[in-house]
This record gives sequence, structure tokens and C-alpha cells, in this order.
Amino acid sequence: MMKRWAALALVFALGAAACTGNGDGEGDGGGDGNGGVTQRDFRFVVVTHGQASDPFWSVAANGVDAAAEDMGVEVEYQAPGTFDMVEMAQLIDAAVASQPDGLVVSLPDADALGPSIEAAVAADIPVITMNSGSDTFADLGVLLHVGQTEFEAGLIAGERFAEEGVENPICLNQEVGNAALDLRCEGFFEGLGVQGEVIAVDLDDPTSTTETVTGALQNNPDIDGILTLGPTGAAPTIAALQEAGTLGEIAFATFDLSPEVLEAIDAGDMLFAIDQAQYLQGYLPIVFLTKYLETGALPLGSVDRVLLTGPQIVTADTALDVVDYSEQGVR
Repeated sequence: MMKRWAALALVFALGAAACTGNGDGEGDGGGDGNGGVTQRDFRFVVVTHGQASDPFWSVAANGVDAAAEDMGVEVEYQAPGTFDMVEMAQLIDAAVASQPDGLVVSLPDADALGPSIEAAVAADIPVITMNSGSDTFADLGVLLHVGQTEFEAGLIAGERFAEEGVENPICLNQEVGNAALDLRCEGFFEGLGVQGEVIAVDLDDPTSTTETVTGALQNNPDIDGILTLGPTGAAPTIAALQEAGTLGEIAFATFDLSPEVLEAIDAGDMLFAIDQAQYLQGYLPIVFLTKYLETGALPLGSVDRVLLTGPQIVTADTALDVVDYSEQGVR
């Protein structure tokens, strides 16, 4: 009940907000009258924890770029070179100091990034979180979160593995300490009803990941289920299972998509992938911030102010339909 009242209070607050923005196309619906895109004088900064070597984040960045073009706004996309919360906080601090019209951030570690985000809010910069932070964003004064609830997504994966009779699972985590990924593994084991092992792998070293999975399979021949938390873990796992001659025999699924993952699902070598539509996670916050500055209103998504882009389950029945989108960099 308290959450419901808090959400309603926010609705009233947003309705009364004096967001006057200085866009040239304010209130004009986005057209210039000649079929072109109205160029608005808004500048937004996007700061994520996504590493350049991770194809997941290139798709999210594609969404940011497309929204910037569609909305006629300037957007700067920034990320640390590695999963580094100190560097990410510094990027957010620098963004706040530049006084943008809006800020979009991922929130993998609220303790590390919270003070920087609160400083943005205190400076009257509207902030939207995306991808990670669905359970912590509201405490920091953030307007809205765009993404999926990670524990629940992991729970769904675990329940599906339970249907396959899995009893000895492992969860491969390429960013241990990223709260969103940690929650995926926790939800997975709870949904499965079995406490398995979380194995850390190196996002930047697929050969090392393959060796890690190979070693785990050799050390524990009873492993009958593997969940990876992204394509950077899935592709090396495919190689390890091929090498062991168990691809298609051990229950195997992943979070997020790539052409290789989709082909493996279609071939029956993987059970499914959990897609959180990261293109939309990049795209929608830019649209929402633009319209917030022009109207003072936001789509709240739910009483918890989480606008869900996932989980969307991709199975063998739908994998081929999604391949073209993945190759285009939008899934």
C-alpha cells in the first residue's frame, strides 16, 4: 500500500513539475512540418557499466543513437574501460558537472554509484536508470527504471531448468559484484530449488572461459545444467560443451542474445535465452527524457516505477525469427 501511495504521489509531483526545457520543437510532436525531425536543444548523457568488448552493450548503444536521431537531441554515451565502479562514478560526476538536460545511468552497485546519482538529482537533473538497479533506483530519487527485474528473470530460468529435471547446476557470472548478475544466479537457484555453484569467468578472455567450463565439467561430471548470464559466457560454453561431446545433452541456457546463441537454440543445443531487449533500454530513456522536459510527464510502467523490457523468452520456436534482428544490432 505504501508503494502505491508513493507512486501516486510521484504522479502528482510530475504533473505539477515545471519542466520548461529549451527545445526548439517543444510541444510540436517531433516534426518540423516538412516530414523531418525537429532538432531540440537538449543534451543528455548516458553512462553505463558496459564494456566495449561486450556485444550486449553495443546493441544498447545502438538504441541510444537511434533515439537521439529520432528525437533530434544530442546524446553522449560513456562507459568505463572495464567493470570499474570508481571510474563509472567519476564519469557520472563529470557528466553532472557538465549540466546536461538529463542523465541516464545503469546502476550495478548502488553503494558505489549512489552518491554520484544523488548529486545529479540534487542539481535538478532528471535521472532515469536502465538495465540494472530495478531494486535500488527509487531510493536515490531517480524518476524511472527501464529494464527487467533480475531476480525474477533468474527465477523463471530456474523453473524451466527444474522442468528438465536438472539437479546439479552451475551459473557462470562474468561480472561478479554486479548486483543485477548476482541476482540472476540467486533467482536461478531458487527457481530450481537447488543451490548450485556460481563460477566467475573473464568477460574479456573467451579462451579462459572455455577452459574454466571445461575444468568444471571435468571436476564435477554430475553437472547437468548450465546458465550463463550473457553471450560472452554462452559462446565459450558452447565451445567447451562441443569439446566435451555434451552439447545438446546438458541443459544449457543464457541471458541475452547473439546470432550464435540464436543458432544454437534453433539447433536444439540450448534450451532458451532470456532477452531483456537492451536496444529498448537504450532507446526509451532518451524518448522519455525528451518528453518529460516538454510535458512534465513520464510513463511510470507500474506502481514501483519499473518499466519492464523483459524477460522475453526466446526458444527454438522463435529463434530464427529473431536472428535477423540480432544481426541488425537491435536484439
